[in-house]
Amino acid sequence: MNKAFVKESENDDDDDLDVGLPAIPAGTKNYMTPAGHKRIKDELFQLIDFDRPEVVKIVSWAASNGDRSENGDYIYGKRRLREIDRRIRFLTKRLDIAEVVDPSVHHGSDQVFFGATVTYENQRGEQHTVTIVGIDELDPLNGKISWISPVARALTKAREGDSVPLKTPSGMDELTILEVRYPAP
Repeated sequence: MNKAFVKESENDDDDDLDVGLPAIPAGTKNYMTPAGHKRIKDELFQLIDFDRPEVVKIVSWAASNGDRSENGDYIYGKRRLREIDRRIRFLTKRLDIAEVVDPSVHHGSDQVFFGATVTYENQRGEQHTVTIVGIDELDPLNGKISWISPVARALTKAREGDSVPLKTPSGMDELTILEVRYPAP
């Protein structure tokens, strides 16, 4: 195989492009729950302590086999090493600017803040339950929405029983807050 088809650019340092996460708004902090912070730290340590050394060992072994131009283990090992290094840089940057916010300090409150689990109803009578989390923790399929999302911004600082307006692509909607919960301390 010709090297032109397997050679990658050395300028693949666009850390946020391959992650698929929204950028943190300028001038704001990277808020995280304690569980989200732990998950990101665990992933970083897994990459540094286990994944990267294993790939380095494979690349070193493959390099010792001679011709590297057609050595799949070497080529794909180097690619995987770049991916791991890119992810390590990304996670390190996110942790450096992280501000861990413990939502349990609001336990018993009926007002919506970061970390709240909120059950609300829209104008069509559909009920939804969401938990407001950090950008790096979002998981919409499991009801975890980012604190910068339009729904979270509409709900923030409202109380149980309040109705808040939400601008949607199809027009204005009104959300009625049915329940606000926080984890126990």
